[in-house]
Amino acid sequence: MLGDILIPMSFFLAVFGVFYLYLSTRNRERLALIEKGVDASIFMSGGKSKSSFHKVILLNFALLLMGIGVGTFIALLLTTYTSLNQDGIYPATIFTMAGVSLFVGFNMTKKMDE
Repeated sequence: MLGDILIPMSFFLAVFGVFYLYLSTRNRERLALIEKGVDASIFMSGGKSKSSFHKVILLNFALLLMGIGVGTFIALLLTTYTSLNQDGIYPATIFTMAGVSLFVGFNMTKKMDE
């Protein structure tokens, strides 16, 4: 019974902690830059950066989903044509292919920036 409440509560606290740490660090960094006399216009994001940000997110998300699909397909082939254990092959192959797809997305994003 206690575990039923403890898991969602700890998940909420972890997400809250990450956002709080991100926002407080960003605020401190901005205050330090303002104290040094840097122009405040660097904090305003332009239209070009927002569109490229959405392109990057969409590209990485699409590649991640394709990697999961390819990983599932490869795991299906491995379990069908070999005597490997099904319980270990599916997660290993899916996570490996998802990682490969995110690495490819990172490299494609670097090329888009150039």
